[in-house]
Amino acid sequence: MKYIEEFRDRELAGKLAADVHAAAARLPRRITLMEVCGTHTMSIHRYGIKPMLPKAVRLVSGPGCPVCVTPVSYVDAAIEVARLAGVITATFGDMARVPGSRSSLQKERALGCDVRVVYSPLDAVAMARENPSRQVVFLGVGFETTAPLIAAAILTAARENIENFSALCAHKVMPEPMEALTSGELKIDGYICPAHVSAVIGAEAYRPLAEKYGVPCVVTGFEPLDILRGILMLVNQAAEGRAAVENEYFRVVRPEGNKKAQGLLAEVFVKSDAVWRGVGNIPHSGLEISPRYAKYDAAKRFSISLPEARENPACLCGRILRGLNEPGDCKLFGKACTPDNPVGACMVSSEGACAAVYRYGDDDDAA
Repeated sequence: MKYIEEFRDRELAGKLAADVHAAAARLPRRITLMEVCGTHTMSIHRYGIKPMLPKAVRLVSGPGCPVCVTPVSYVDAAIEVARLAGVITATFGDMARVPGSRSSLQKERALGCDVRVVYSPLDAVAMARENPSRQVVFLGVGFETTAPLIAAAILTAARENIENFSALCAHKVMPEPMEALTSGELKIDGYICPAHVSAVIGAEAYRPLAEKYGVPCVVTGFEPLDILRGILMLVNQAAEGRAAVENEYFRVVRPEGNKKAQGLLAEVFVKSDAVWRGVGNIPHSGLEISPRYAKYDAAKRFSISLPEARENPACLCGRILRGLNEPGDCKLFGKACTPDNPVGACMVSSEGACAAVYRYGDDDDAA
């Protein structure tokens, strides 16, 4: 705890906030910084970072929560697989509550489907090993942080010749969506780059964003001093008219990333176009199981026919994920949509922007 407490020192936080104010005084205009990591979103609200910042610096949340950006069509497909006879569906906890067009995995479990929450994809492989007469389907959702774990599970199943295991994958990758957002409706002046993802792909992965689009990027840790220092680095870049990739989280993230994890991804997956909830289709922003391991691809193993997916038209999750609206702008927020009764994915996940504001509050996001 010693090293964690050092990064939560109130006095040092105040000094960093004062430095941000001083740096912001050199800005020619108000700037917008976007974090694209759900853990950053929770930390910013939990530690009250926004009220510490000058008016010239605006923070918005982007599509950094993997559950939040998973499209409704994927949830619908997962529900249809769960309804098949003899199938055990294994999933991380947040996905069980995400609403599809007409149901959720949690509701299907209450109706008798065998849906089990696991902590690791290897738990699902163990289930398949222990239940050879049943099909075990793991719901592979997440960014480069969790995708290597699913790759390891598929490789384990292949090595042990476990035929009744497969994964229904909807993996997303960075920084392709960051590039898409840079060209979108919102003027983004800097990115607080995701720490967990960056530990895998490396800080250098964001260099094209800085060099091609002139957008400053700083890889930042999760503690309040990390975040404040990362914001300071971004404000300094904006004030000086620079666009570089800087690494505040150097104690964990390396320029080249984690080569072993990257090797797992390259072995099992291939890049693909992917639909991001609220953002749309982004070329080369997804990972799908390569033809070499197609026998472990649940999308190919099971034939599923689905009606067109639909979302609640009153839900503003899509606009919130693009930084165009705040949670308090949504008429459902805190009323029809709460953590106990989520209407949209941003309220379901513990890393969603709506869940963060509901739990910790935020003056800037008040309706």
